[in-house]
Amino acid sequence: MTRSPAEVTRGQAVAVVGAGLVGGGWAIVFARGGLSVRLFDAQPGAAASALRLIKEQLGAMHAAGLIDDPTGVLRRIQFAETLAEAVDGTAYVQESAFERTDVKRALMEDLDRVCALQTVIGSSTSGIPASQFVSGLAIAPRVLIAHPVNPPHLVPVVELVASPETAPETIEFTRDLMESLGQTAVYVRKEIEGFVLNRLQGVLLREAWALVEDGIATCEDIDKTIRDGLGWRWSFMGPFETIDLNAPGGIRDYAVRLGPLYHSIARSRDQSRPWSPELMDEVERQRRDLLPVEKLAERRAWRDRVLMGMAASRKKEQV
Repeated sequence: MTRSPAEVTRGQAVAVVGAGLVGGGWAIVFARGGLSVRLFDAQPGAAASALRLIKEQLGAMHAAGLIDDPTGVLRRIQFAETLAEAVDGTAYVQESAFERTDVKRALMEDLDRVCALQTVIGSSTSGIPASQFVSGLAIAPRVLIAHPVNPPHLVPVVELVASPETAPETIEFTRDLMESLGQTAVYVRKEIEGFVLNRLQGVLLREAWALVEDGIATCEDIDKTIRDGLGWRWSFMGPFETIDLNAPGGIRDYAVRLGPLYHSIARSRDQSRPWSPELMDEVERQRRDLLPVEKLAERRAWRDRVLMGMAASRKKEQV
């Protein structure tokens, strides 16, 4: 039987440190699950900006049928004046600070001074192994990576990555907490830069940029290939299940038939080729022709509405 979030945390509050897009999304995840959330950000004006975005997101989620009581969810999110106030007596802290090792190390040193001995700390970092910013601190056994997809309140997967110093009970607690909140926990068994999600995304992006650079296809045609092709299957199946179903005899049959092709494609590329400034200029030009920079926020809101519709459909179908 699945435990409730309150059972996992024994009724304690959780804290979110960093009130940007990811931190605000995490606050919704926890509050939607019935937990009291303390949100903290040292940047001036961050609280007001986060509150405005959270209100907008909760209203849209209610309209999509994803939550019943947006006012009740919002009421469970409180803003703390200091880091110490935010983490006082909490069972769990979700760190969502700026994606830079020195920034995260400084914050972890602060958390080392103010967190209780039992508090577990998850980092939202997209690709920095925890050992690079927590090694040697007293809190290290209670720290792990809990990397979400943005926005975390609409896309459920979260990667759990331990450092060599992370205690097994830290992983177990965080996995139980995330699953009790309706997130999909993926346990990454070894530290590796980029974890699983961004390493997979990175391979696809590397080829996408190279295809543009080589004049093979435009940004829009590459996006069409994923959006109206691969993405249809990948929205409800992973790559291994996809190819398992794409050959009469299953995955080994697929590997025998198409393995040589993929190996030949891989050998045709210089894997270390960086994205040059000239290539960035060309991709930026193509994207801005399709979407002016002043329309980015509007398009993000459209993306979130589509994700809400998908989330509602998946909830109904229990995919």
